[in-house]
Amino acid sequence: MYLLNSKYIQIYKYLIVGGVNTVFGYSIFAIFIFFGFHYSLAVLIATILGVLFNFQSYGRLVFQDYSWNLLSRFVFVYTIIYFANITLLLIFDLLVSNLYISGAMTTPVIAYLGYILNKRYVWIKS
Repeated sequence: MYLLNSKYIQIYKYLIVGGVNTVFGYSIFAIFIFFGFHYSLAVLIATILGVLFNFQSYGRLVFQDYSWNLLSRFVFVYTIIYFANITLLLIFDLLVSNLYISGAMTTPVIAYLGYILNKRYVWIKS
Protein backbone atom coordinates (compact mmCIF):
# COMPACT_ATOMS: atom_id res chain seq x y z
CA MET A 1 0.00 0.00 0.00
CA TYR A 2 3.02 2.28 0.41
CA LEU A 3 3.24 2.76 -3.36
CA LEU A 4 -0.45 3.70 -3.51
CA ASN A 5 0.16 6.60 -1.12
CA SER A 6 -1.51 9.74 -2.45
CA LYS A 7 1.80 11.62 -2.64
CA TYR A 8 2.88 9.24 -5.41
CA ILE A 9 -0.29 9.56 -7.49
CA GLN A 10 1.02 12.67 -9.26
CA ILE A 11 4.24 10.90 -10.19
CA TYR A 12 2.28 7.94 -11.57
CA LYS A 13 0.06 10.28 -13.59
CA TYR A 14 3.15 12.09 -14.87
CA LEU A 15 4.69 8.81 -16.00
CA ILE A 16 1.53 7.65 -17.76
CA VAL A 17 0.88 10.99 -19.46
CA GLY A 18 4.60 11.26 -20.15
CA GLY A 19 4.44 7.89 -21.91
CA VAL A 20 1.74 9.19 -24.23
CA ASN A 21 3.67 12.44 -24.74
CA THR A 22 6.87 10.51 -25.41
CA VAL A 23 5.23 8.36 -28.06
CA PHE A 24 3.85 11.52 -29.66
CA GLY A 25 7.19 13.38 -29.57
CA TYR A 26 9.35 10.43 -30.61
CA SER A 27 6.98 9.63 -33.49
CA ILE A 28 7.27 13.17 -34.80
CA PHE A 29 11.08 13.01 -34.42
CA ALA A 30 11.31 9.63 -36.19
CA ILE A 31 9.06 10.74 -39.06
CA PHE A 32 11.26 13.77 -39.76
CA ILE A 33 14.47 11.70 -39.51
CA PHE A 34 12.91 9.19 -41.92
CA PHE A 35 12.27 11.98 -44.43
CA GLY A 36 15.91 13.09 -44.24
CA PHE A 37 15.75 16.10 -41.93
CA HIS A 38 18.83 16.94 -39.85
CA TYR A 39 18.44 15.63 -36.31
CA SER A 40 18.52 19.11 -34.76
CA LEU A 41 15.65 20.25 -36.99
CA ALA A 42 13.73 17.03 -36.33
CA VAL A 43 14.09 17.61 -32.59
CA LEU A 44 13.10 21.26 -32.97
CA ILE A 45 9.89 20.40 -34.83
CA ALA A 46 9.06 17.56 -32.43
CA THR A 47 9.71 19.89 -29.49
CA ILE A 48 7.49 22.69 -30.80
CA LEU A 49 4.60 20.31 -31.46
CA GLY A 50 5.33 18.51 -28.21
CA VAL A 51 5.23 21.74 -26.19
CA LEU A 52 1.71 22.46 -27.36
CA PHE A 53 0.51 18.89 -26.84
CA ASN A 54 2.36 18.37 -23.55
CA PHE A 55 1.32 21.68 -21.98
CA GLN A 56 -2.30 20.68 -22.30
CA SER A 57 -1.88 17.04 -21.29
CA TYR A 58 0.35 17.67 -18.25
CA GLY A 59 -1.62 20.72 -17.18
CA ARG A 60 -5.01 19.04 -17.43
CA LEU A 61 -4.22 15.47 -16.43
CA VAL A 62 -1.30 15.72 -13.99
CA PHE A 63 -1.13 19.15 -12.38
CA GLN A 64 -4.80 20.22 -12.80
CA ASP A 65 -3.72 23.70 -13.88
CA TYR A 66 -3.53 24.54 -17.57
CA SER A 67 -3.66 28.31 -17.27
CA TRP A 68 -2.11 30.00 -20.29
CA ASN A 69 -0.21 32.18 -17.79
CA LEU A 70 2.09 29.19 -17.23
CA LEU A 71 2.90 28.72 -20.90
CA SER A 72 5.95 31.03 -20.92
CA ARG A 73 7.56 29.08 -18.06
CA PHE A 74 6.66 25.82 -19.77
CA VAL A 75 8.27 27.04 -23.01
CA PHE A 76 11.39 28.07 -21.08
CA VAL A 77 11.62 24.59 -19.54
CA TYR A 78 11.22 23.02 -22.96
CA THR A 79 13.97 25.24 -24.34
CA ILE A 80 16.30 23.76 -21.73
CA ILE A 81 15.02 20.28 -22.59
CA TYR A 82 15.62 20.92 -26.31
CA PHE A 83 19.29 21.77 -25.79
CA ALA A 84 19.77 18.88 -23.37
CA ASN A 85 18.17 16.57 -25.94
CA ILE A 86 20.41 17.82 -28.78
CA THR A 87 23.50 17.38 -26.62
CA LEU A 88 22.54 13.85 -25.58
CA LEU A 89 21.66 12.91 -29.17
CA LEU A 90 25.07 14.07 -30.32
CA ILE A 91 26.83 12.07 -27.60
CA PHE A 92 24.76 8.89 -28.05
CA ASP A 93 25.01 9.06 -31.84
CA LEU A 94 28.79 9.13 -31.54
CA LEU A 95 28.51 5.90 -29.54
CA VAL A 96 25.94 3.97 -31.58
CA SER A 97 25.81 5.79 -34.98
CA ASN A 98 22.04 5.43 -35.22
CA LEU A 99 19.76 8.40 -34.60
CA TYR A 100 16.71 6.21 -33.99
CA ILE A 101 18.46 4.34 -31.18
CA SER A 102 20.09 7.55 -29.93
CA GLY A 103 16.67 9.20 -29.76
CA ALA A 104 15.30 6.28 -27.77
CA MET A 105 18.31 6.36 -25.43
CA THR A 106 17.75 10.02 -24.58
CA THR A 107 14.10 9.44 -23.66
CA PRO A 108 14.43 8.36 -20.00
CA VAL A 109 16.92 11.12 -19.17
CA ILE A 110 14.83 13.79 -20.87
CA ALA A 111 11.63 12.51 -19.22
CA TYR A 112 13.18 12.72 -15.76
CA LEU A 113 14.63 16.17 -16.43
CA GLY A 114 11.22 17.31 -17.69
CA TYR A 115 9.40 16.18 -14.53
CA ILE A 116 11.89 17.86 -12.21
CA LEU A 117 11.91 21.16 -14.13
CA ASN A 118 8.13 21.26 -14.60
CA LYS A 119 7.46 20.49 -10.95
CA ARG A 120 9.93 23.08 -9.69
CA TYR A 121 9.49 25.92 -12.19
CA VAL A 122 6.13 25.62 -13.97
CA TRP A 123 3.55 23.97 -11.72
CA ILE A 124 5.16 25.06 -8.45
CA LYS A 125 2.14 24.67 -6.18
CA SER A 126 1.16 21.22 -7.48
